[in-house]
Amino acid sequence: MADPVFLITGASTGIGAATARHAAAEGHRLVLSARSEDKLQALAEELGGDERAIAVRCDVTSWEDQQALVSRTLEHFGRLDVAFANAGFGGARGFLEGEPDEWRAMVLTNVLGAAYTIRAAIPALKETEGHLLLTSSVAGRRALPGSFYSCTKHAVTAMGEAARQDLNDTGIRVTLIEPGMVDTPFFDDKPQIRALEADDIARAVMYAVQQPKHVDVNEILVRPTAQPT
Repeated sequence: MADPVFLITGASTGIGAATARHAAAEGHRLVLSARSEDKLQALAEELGGDERAIAVRCDVTSWEDQQALVSRTLEHFGRLDVAFANAGFGGARGFLEGEPDEWRAMVLTNVLGAAYTIRAAIPALKETEGHLLLTSSVAGRRALPGSFYSCTKHAVTAMGEAARQDLNDTGIRVTLIEPGMVDTPFFDDKPQIRALEADDIARAVMYAVQQPKHVDVNEILVRPTAQPT
């Protein structure tokens, strides 16, 4: 079999970029997607250029962009083995904080964007009996005070289980990745505790992906040792 093909949304920084590097080291070919083309292209070149990694600009809130992303994957590499719906962002806590338009953008990116990735990737993943991963959060397992981000990640957690049940007889595996505090550009201020690093989450992703085909790791919740809740 040709080296498996691993598609990542939100791949330009943080968990997405770290996962791309770990996947490349394990022999995967990469399709890197985000809205930041310069960073994506630099990462694709770092990971081997067109034969091993391609950069495809995609706004995950656009169904047309998501369809085009999967089409480009199949045109270039001929298959899709792993799709990682990782794009997302957060905001200020408090229902009187932030702006309503920011909430709308958060829902479109974190929830609808993940759903679009699932829908766009399913036909190709059925062909390879591939793997679907979604980035949720500790905040998707327990509500955080006034956190609209937490609300969106609860939706992603439900989406992962809904997708697992829907795809149960197809051979596609489904994994929710649920990080605690990670020191990435997601946070405006550096965490006050010894936070996780993006590489820590990337290793968790690769653990799920590298299991035998009959093993479906459905949820991985990873907290820093010092994170109390």
